[in-house]
Amino acid sequence: MKALTDISLIARVVAFDDKRAFDALVRKHQSAVRRFLLGLTLGDHALSDDLAQETFIKAYTHIGAFRAASGFQTWLFRIAYRTFLDYTKSHKAAGGITGDMLNREGKGTDVALRLDVYECLKLLKPDERLCVTLQLVEGQSIESIAGITGMPPGTVKSHLARGKSKLAKYLKENGYD
Repeated sequence: MKALTDISLIARVVAFDDKRAFDALVRKHQSAVRRFLLGLTLGDHALSDDLAQETFIKAYTHIGAFRAASGFQTWLFRIAYRTFLDYTKSHKAAGGITGDMLNREGKGTDVALRLDVYECLKLLKPDERLCVTLQLVEGQSIESIAGITGMPPGTVKSHLARGKSKLAKYLKENGYD
């Protein structure tokens, strides 16, 4: 299948129930969705993959509701975030996301830095972690973050400022310049 835009792929899925077109959308966006969820789950790869799969299932079943008011990836992130929230609400009695979910495989300073970042993310409040992950990991703008989370832009900026400050302080205290 030649390179098609998200809108043309979505149109094919809606009009013809074209599973190959949806597969192309998944391949195009799955890394970003998994990376976003990985930050929210504090590095739990298995949980991130499960939540990403659920995100794409929800996207497929509701793709006719996509109105292109924002980009398709922003719409997917909104679904992923809601899927994550649903998961955390349903698992609160069992302890929810605890931070014991860090992937400790690998060697070297890159892994140490990644683990330190996950440790720092544990210190952030959930909204701070969400905003920091969306901006620093996914490169989303404040307006996009506001659209994904439903927060006003000023609130997003406040969460980003507090989250980045905590992240910088933690990393500096642990030997990073």
